Amino acid sequence: MGLRLLFDRFSEIQGRIDIGNVRQAGNTPGYDDGVAVVPQGDWTPLGGDEADRLRPDDATPTSVVVELVAQPLPAFASDDLQGRLDAATALDPLAGHWPRRRLACTASPPGRLTSTEDSATGYRIGLHVDNFDRLPYPARQNSRRRLCLNLGPDTRYLLVGDRDIKEICRALGRDQNGYYPHTDDLRRYVAEGYPLRCLRIRLEPGQGYIAPTEFLPHDGSTDDAQE
Repeated sequence: MGLRLLFDRFSEIQGRIDIGNVRQAGNTPGYDDGVAVVPQGDWTPLGGDEADRLRPDDATPTSVVVELVAQPLPAFASDDLQGRLDAATALDPLAGHWPRRRLACTASPPGRLTSTEDSATGYRIGLHVDNFDRLPYPARQNSRRRLCLNLGPDTRYLLVGDRDIKEICRALGRDQNGYYPHTDDLRRYVAEGYPLRCLRIRLEPGQGYIAPTEFLPHDGSTDDAQE
């Protein structure tokens, strides 16, 4: 199945999404070990034909689709973290269609190739899969999606792999009924030379996404941000 991105016309996303290869971090500063998966940096604009191959069809479950969203933001002072926290609680980008509650609001330094850190060590973990629902291999596509908005003063990116964790586990022979997919499977998959490309989706302030973060390898990035 892989990545599925919802859009109406290519012009809506043209110039906003790049695609490139991945590598293992090796001795890149800030990563906890050499096996973390990070973008290689060879970004090229996503073309129309490539985008069309990512479209969901009628048989695609909503639970695996990436959707891009936007929400007007209040004006913030650059150092107004509390204002952003309050706004995150009050915003309703789903227009009242579903209940909402704020789970977290995180400040990320600029210039980070990937942004998610291991809270125990402070080191970045690279592309990963979340595991809050802990669904096993057969049901992994039914995990809940996550909504994230850029409340910051500068550009952020969503990084997302073009292969899903079930494809990755299947390639490694870990497609057993009771198996729980993990970020370690993604790292082994890349280490063994299997194909994986990464999309970089630009998120300006007020833009965000709804994404299956337990199904697709992903992370955030502040690579081009200044603040």
